[in-house]
Amino acid sequence: MDVGGNEPRFGWRMLGVYLAAQVTMVLASAVVLLPFSTGDASGERLPPWPLLALLVVPISLAVVVVVAGTRWLGAGPARGRAARELAARWDWRDLGVGAALGASGLVLTLPAAALWTRWVGADEAGSAVGDAFSGLTLEPTAAVVAFLAVWLIAPLGEEVLFRGALWRALEHWGWNRWVVFAATTLVFSVVHLELLRTPLLVVLSIPIGLARLLTGNLLAGVVAHQVNNFLPAVALLLTTTGVLPAAGVP
Repeated sequence: MDVGGNEPRFGWRMLGVYLAAQVTMVLASAVVLLPFSTGDASGERLPPWPLLALLVVPISLAVVVVVAGTRWLGAGPARGRAARELAARWDWRDLGVGAALGASGLVLTLPAAALWTRWVGADEAGSAVGDAFSGLTLEPTAAVVAFLAVWLIAPLGEEVLFRGALWRALEHWGWNRWVVFAATTLVFSVVHLELLRTPLLVVLSIPIGLARLLTGNLLAGVVAHQVNNFLPAVALLLTTTGVLPAAGVP
């Protein structure tokens, strides 16, 4: 999808927006963690609500930075610029494609996750979020917040950053769309900073990137990502409320 203004200068601008959002996430995380930085090495875990804030606040602020930055620096007329630049539009057909790719992707990702766990071991295969909440029992409100964060908020934020701002920057530089798909998939997987899980994250993100690629609609990728995250979010809800024994969240 071409929304106009495919020039290198807009690519640099959108890359700047993406990087500013990443810096915002780091700074926001530091602010959340600062009150709990005691300077000792006791390894005590964060209390539940600060942990939830760490899960929700940085990615939410990053979305604000991307939307505001795109409205200011993106290409095209000012009216509706952010939505056009980020290729975000409400189209039921595109959303259906995203949901279908997210669901069909589970056929690939669930066996891949199972094989990965068998290969590296359950202790090493868990995600950072799963490890952070492992063994915690949350009150119902906190557990629902964690569920919604993993299912809806995190996918939305990550897609706005990677398949929104970064994707558009590469498009402005004239990159082939399949190269953009491959590059954003790789960056998405590496930036999670879970080195051992990077190959698995590449596999998990393929259906999500395809939804963005085939529809030209960021929201299709968001839906695909949310479908992909639904089962881990349910697992987190059930384990943190004690319905199921804690075994880590994939």
